[in-house]
Order: sequence, then structure tokens, then C-alpha cells
Amino acid sequence: MAIFGFIFFSLALVGYSSTLRLCHVNPYLTWITGSLVQIMLLYGFAMIKLLRLGIWVVTSLGVILLLLRIILGYLGKVSIHYEGIHLFDIWMTFLGIVMAIVLFKSPLIHYDNFSHWATIVKFLTYTGHLPRATDTIISFSSYPPATALWLTQLVTFTGFSAGAMLVGQFILIWAASYAVFATLRDRTRGLNSMLLCLTIAISYVFNINIRLNNLLVDYVLAILTVAGVVGIFVYRRQPKMLAAHVALFCGTLLLVKNSAAFFVAILIIDYLVTMIQQRVHRHWFRQILTITGQFLGTLSVAILPFICWEIHVHLTFTTSKHEISATAYQNQLAHDGIRGFLKIGQAFLQQIFNWTSLSTQGFLVLNIGLISAWAIIKYGCHHPNPLVKLLGVLDLITGLYYGSLLGMYVLSMPYAEAITLDGFERYMSTVVILNLFIGMMVLVRVIDETLYEQNLADRSPRTFRSIWTKNGYQLATFLVMFFAIIMMYSEINGTTFTNHYNRHSLPVTLTNVARPWTKPNDTKILIVDPQKVEVTTYYAGYLANYYFFTNNASGQARFSKSVHTFRNKLSQYDYVVIPKYDHSFTRGIRRVYHQHIRTGFYRITRGRLIRIQYQQTLSYQ
Repeated sequence: MAIFGFIFFSLALVGYSSTLRLCHVNPYLTWITGSLVQIMLLYGFAMIKLLRLGIWVVTSLGVILLLLRIILGYLGKVSIHYEGIHLFDIWMTFLGIVMAIVLFKSPLIHYDNFSHWATIVKFLTYTGHLPRATDTIISFSSYPPATALWLTQLVTFTGFSAGAMLVGQFILIWAASYAVFATLRDRTRGLNSMLLCLTIAISYVFNINIRLNNLLVDYVLAILTVAGVVGIFVYRRQPKMLAAHVALFCGTLLLVKNSAAFFVAILIIDYLVTMIQQRVHRHWFRQILTITGQFLGTLSVAILPFICWEIHVHLTFTTSKHEISATAYQNQLAHDGIRGFLKIGQAFLQQIFNWTSLSTQGFLVLNIGLISAWAIIKYGCHHPNPLVKLLGVLDLITGLYYGSLLGMYVLSMPYAEAITLDGFERYMSTVVILNLFIGMMVLVRVIDETLYEQNLADRSPRTFRSIWTKNGYQLATFLVMFFAIIMMYSEINGTTFTNHYNRHSLPVTLTNVARPWTKPNDTKILIVDPQKVEVTTYYAGYLANYYFFTNNASGQARFSKSVHTFRNKLSQYDYVVIPKYDHSFTRGIRRVYHQHIRTGFYRITRGRLIRIQYQQTLSYQ
């Protein structure tokens, strides 16, 4: 059934993509645009409390559109021009399938999967509605639901699992990555296309803190912004298409995460600059009115879904973690004080100037690379280029993002997390990846402009300046293709190694003793975890809440030697789960209940623990 469900989901995506081609959407943008259109439709259904119906309607509509496209094509009513298969298509298809297979076999490990990103997908899947005030299992209730809706749509047809969710997010990332090839002037040039493939592979180096086997959206924010920038460039001479593209991408980004406002600002500014550059020659007053009206209209449409979400949050919840609230910011400042602010700022500066920081290394590599490319192309190839100006813009983006990130630590995070700069490299990876893609896309355009033959129709193996430049071009293409494949395989092998390394982790061992529950409940469950740090950071508790679909689970690593205290502690719970052997707990059970227990899932009664067989756990859902 999972295979048929995935085929149904895939056919729907193909249907939206082919229909968007008929609407003159760029072929390399149709996949991600079709995905975002479905997300926005699902969001509309979710807001009117018809999510389950909406999933079937939206997906079925995609399949119907595909059937209509096939029928009309067969009758000769419509036709779509296909450019054919290029080298980068083969690279994307083959390595994308391999990566998806690895992700399908991957478990969820990262803390934030269980504190929110996987939990909200499970909640939407099995309840069919957005969280309400009574649904306390969702702690970050102010987080917008865009990616969760997309993943819920997929797992509705394939069955809920960690692997299915990871593949779903990868489809979204891969579709957005495919958009970068729309910037190529000549897609038959292997060197240029392979440089972009290499960029995709290198971007995962800066995403190494979380990798692709997690549902966190830091990379999603970056790659959606990249696709948004690509669309602004591609549609720069199509005002209506440009406005629709910006509204869709900005609106979706705001529904991915609250912090996406920074990246939406980048798209909005780029949009405004593009409109000014492409203005028609007419009276200056009419130009101002036209640009202002189009800009404000697009901006209004873009932020409307997020405004609806904020209204929903404030009407539904009294308070929420990481919500956008002036009162919350004032309370945070009053709590930490100016001394706390200075300490956080000092730690922040130390991290920025720490040369072992991956984000700092990425910043330096990008600067050195673009400056070197500028010098070689300008003085070696005698071709003026805008790479230094571009670098100034990218460095400005980095500086502003540093400021916004510092503001988040000071105003939004608890002091205990802020002083340690919790998640710094993960947050910074987003802007490093964004700048990497923008820099490389412009560089590839500049490289294309320096080629000997500028007439694309006349380019052939014979149109090189000399046999030496031809041989050099072919060698460079081969080397870039080789490293693009090697770097992508490095990410695939790294994910495989991570999965193997985590085979004894708590989330994996938990699956060996109990099946996940799928009905929301208030059952009190104790998870025994020998790793004290997993208990003190609430990792074990969040994992148990996600796995057993309850908000009354907690973890414990150390147990009292007192028989009375030990018995009273266990009597507070309905069940106890022991994924890993814990000597102190086993000894306590032997003294109190006179049972020998190592691992397993047990119901707690007054006189003894009753083992729940793995096959029986479904009856307690």
C-alpha cells in the first residue's frame, strides 16, 4: 500500500508540474512551485478545519490535472516543449534516488524532531486538525505548519514513518534545488551545469550539523529562498508571473518558520530592485505609481496567510514558545537585564571570530573564492564582472543576519540556552548556504559570458578558440563532474554512517521494545534512560511523548535505593519502558517486586510489572 500511495502522491505532483508548464511557469521551477501551491491549498483547508478532506482533494486534483493533460495532449489540444535530458538531469535523478533510499531507511535522532517537527506531523496525521489549546503535546504551537502539511499529505498515503517523512522533506529540497538550473544561459555546457551540481553537493557540508536525516527546516529556508531568487531573475520581464511567484514563495516561507521573515525581506528587496530595473519608459509619476501599486499588492498577498496564522495563534493559545510577541520580548529583557545581554554578546563575538567555526570558514571561503574568481576573470580573461559588488551584497546579508540572530538569542531564548549560543552553527548554516548558491549562480553566468562563442546557436565542439582551450574545458568539466559526484556520495555515505552509529541510540532501541501509539492519550509513561544528559535536557521525555502520543511521559536516569521511595515513584505512572539495560533500575525492581527485568515495556500494577509483548502494544493505542 505504501508504494501505491507514493505513486498516487507522485502523480499528483507531476500533474501540478505539467499544468504549471502550460501556465508558462519555467520548467525548472514547476516542481517546487507545484509543491508550494499544494502547501498553500492544504493550509487553506487546515485553517477551515477540513485538513483530511483537503489532503484528498488537493492530491486528487493533481492526478485529475495529469489525466486531463494526457488526454488533451493525445487529442493534440495542448503541447509542451521539452528541452531533452541534460547532464545535470542524470546527476539529479540518479543521486536523488540513492539519497532518498538512504533517507527512507534512516531513523529520527535529533532532539528537535521530537520536541516539534516530527510530533506536529504525527499530530496532524492522526488528528486531522491544527493544534488547539487543549493539545498540550505541541509545545511550539506558534510555529507555522507549512512543511508539516506537506509531510502529512505524503504520509497519509504512504503510512506514517520516520523514513517517509524524511523522503517527503527531501523531495521538497530536491525540487527547490532543481530550480537553480533555470539560471543557466546554455544548459548543454557541461562545465556550467556541473558547477551548480557541485554547489548543491557542497551545500550539504555546511548543513552537516543536522544533515538531511532530520526534519529541521534550516536548509529548507535556504533552498526555498534560493528558488525564490531564481524565479525573480527568470521572470524579471514578466510582471504578472513575477508578482505571483514572489507572493507564493514569500507566503510559503513565512509559513515554514517565524524566522523566515529575514529571508522574505531578501526576496522582497530583490523584487523591488528588479521592478525598478525593468521599469518601462513613461512619465516618472506613472512609473512610481505602477511600481508602488504592484509592490504593495504583491506584499499584501504574500503576508496575508501569515497574518491569518498569527490571528489563529493568538485566538487559540494564551502563550507559546518562541512566539512573536512584544510582551514576551519585554519580559525576556527584564529577566536577563543588561548584564545578561552583554554576556550573550561577548559569547556571540567570540563564536564569530572562532576560526574553527564552520560558518566562519564558509564565510571566508566564499569571500576568497569570489575575489579570486573576479581577479582571474577580469585580469586573466579581460572580462569585467560584478563579482566584487555581489560579494559586498552577500557580506551585508551575512552581517544583518548576525544582528538578527543576536537579537533572537537576547530577546527570544531563555538565558541558559542563549549564553551557550544553542544552535548557532545550525542557524548560521542557512545564510551560508544561501550565499553559496547565489554566489555560484552568478559566477556560472559570468563564466558563460567569458566563453569564446557567445551565440548559443553556434556553439559546438568546433567553436573553441584553440585546441588547448578545448582540452582545458573538457578536463575542467570532467574534474568538476567527478567532485560533484564524490561530494554527493560523501553526504550519502555520511548519512549511512550516522544511521549505523546511532543504531544503539534511544530512539532506535525504543522501537525494539514497543510499537508507537497513534491515538492521543493522557497515559503516564516513564522511560528509563541510563544517559543522565538525555533526561536533564528532556530529550527522553520528548521522545516518549512523540512515540506514545502523550504529554505525560518523562525520563529518569537515577533511582533511589529506598524501597519505599522506589515504589512510590513507579506508582505515579501507568507504564514503564526500558529500551536499554539500566543496572540501578533492574536492582530496584528485584528488591521491590522480586522480578528480574532488563529491558521491555511494562504495565505498572500494585504488586508487579506486567510485560506487554511487542506484538500486543497496538491494543494500547
